[in-house]
Amino acid sequence: MDYTLDLGAVTRNMGPLMDGLWVTLQLTLAANVIGVIAGFALALLTTSKLALLRWPSMLFVEFFRCTPAIVQIVWFFYCVPMIFNVFWGPVFMGIIALGLNLTAFNAEAYRASIQAVPREHLDAGIALGLSPTQRILNIVLPQALRNSVPVLLTNGIGIFQQSALVAIVGVADLMYQGKTLATATYRPIETFTVVALIYLAISYPVGQFVNWLERRQSHS
Repeated sequence: MDYTLDLGAVTRNMGPLMDGLWVTLQLTLAANVIGVIAGFALALLTTSKLALLRWPSMLFVEFFRCTPAIVQIVWFFYCVPMIFNVFWGPVFMGIIALGLNLTAFNAEAYRASIQAVPREHLDAGIALGLSPTQRILNIVLPQALRNSVPVLLTNGIGIFQQSALVAIVGVADLMYQGKTLATATYRPIETFTVVALIYLAISYPVGQFVNWLERRQSHS
């Protein structure tokens, strides 16, 4: 292969990559806020005794779990403006698309934790005269959140990696900036290697923290 590596072509143009990384982090953090909060609400609906609430919620979860994330993103970017006549900025659209995807996966994590809450704890709440809302906030939510943290973190870092998919619809994230830089400098090997290392540098510590957290929970 007649190809000479030139990392300087990338290091001299780190500004756009850092701008893209900032957009990627915004997408990730905002999607996680949506996923953590809405995921718990959705989990409550999927465990509801009312079929009218349970079935649509389960359909939502299965739709996002059983369709490719890239299809969801493309559908959201192209179909939502046409169907609902709304036109949001690309970053906001990316946040909503990724947030809905993460909500479905987090709901499954929460559902398992909610079902693991001992019945005696709920009975104690009833005996103390707590309302259903108070039992959810004071008994179910703390336990479900604590038990779900490793899975929520894993899902969260997963959405960080999947956020690269929004580059195909023109969101100027890290992947988009990397693709632009590779085209402009004719240095795809160096550029995409650096982009991959940036994703690795952020994902790996979080993955190690999740492993440590799981070991700690298993020993407690």
